[in-house]
Amino acid sequence: MPTRDEVDRIVDGWSRERPDLDFSPMQVLSRVGRLARHLELARKTSFEASDLELWEFDVLSALRRAGVPYQLSPKALLLQTLVSSGTMTNRIDRLVTRELVERRTDPNDGRGILVIMTDAGRERVDAAIRTLLVAEHELLKSLPKAEQERLSGLLRKLSLDFD
Repeated sequence: MPTRDEVDRIVDGWSRERPDLDFSPMQVLSRVGRLARHLELARKTSFEASDLELWEFDVLSALRRAGVPYQLSPKALLLQTLVSSGTMTNRIDRLVTRELVERRTDPNDGRGILVIMTDAGRERVDAAIRTLLVAEHELLKSLPKAEQERLSGLLRKLSLDFD
């Protein structure tokens, strides 16, 4: 049995004080929350090393995953990043100012706009994802690959109800 962690101590205290309640969800979700804070710090550090903010990484990574020529409509970007159209417009404006993306008229629809990642944007997002993956591997290093895959499957099963 692994050593006890802070969640065990918290749950023990609550269980002692409120034996009438079932604290089993806390065993899982408090740990997920604590891990999320570690992941958030790893992401912040990784993105800062590439001179990107989290939201910039989100937009650039959506473009990068789209494949060559690394372009999407603003609507496709907001669907992937789950922000409002006003927020996306502001984000695109700021990325254009930083020369990480360009806006171009959609050649298939003269009224439409495409957001296209620049070479500088691709270099930044590629560096950020490399750095992030090193940090994420470090966060998971105590779990063998088979346990990581099992955990991934369990978390996928849990998250399907929310996505």
